[in-house]
Amino acid sequence: MQCKKCGREYPSRYYFQTRLVCKQCYAALGDDEKRKADKEQFPIDLALTTTTFNLEGYKVVRQLGVVRGIIVRSRSFFGTLGGALHTLVGGNITLFSQLCEQTREEAFDMMVAHAVEIGANAVIGVRYDATELMSSVTEVLCYGTAVVVEHL
Repeated sequence: MQCKKCGREYPSRYYFQTRLVCKQCYAALGDDEKRKADKEQFPIDLALTTTTFNLEGYKVVRQLGVVRGIIVRSRSFFGTLGGALHTLVGGNITLFSQLCEQTREEAFDMMVAHAVEIGANAVIGVRYDATELMSSVTEVLCYGTAVVVEHL
C-alpha cells in the first residue's frame, strides 16, 4: 500500500491511519485535514469479516474463492533476548504479544486487500494458522472466503 501524501510504500494497512494516509503523515495534518481524512473508509467494512459462514442480515450472492494474507516474521536478537529474560519473572511477555498482534493484523490486512482486488465486499470463514518455519521464524496465515453480499 502506498501513502498518497508522502508516497512511501508500506506492506499493509497496519501503517495507515486512514485508507490513503499513513500514520506519520496523519500526525502532521492540521485539524481540518484530519477531519477530512477521517471520513475516508476502507474498501471493506470490517464488520463484514467473520469467522462464521454467514452474515446476519445479508445474503451471499457470489462466492469469489479463497483469499489469504501471509506474513513470515522473526524477532530481532535483542527482542528475543528481552523476551527470554522476561520468562524468568513470568507473566505476559509483552514484547512477543505485540509482535504476534502486529503480525496477525498485517496478515489480516493482506487478506482483506486480496479480497478487494478480486471484487469482494465481505470475507466469511476467516481463520488464522501459524507455523514455526525455524527457530524464531514463524509464518502467520490469515485466510477466508471472499464473497459479494447484499442486504436482505
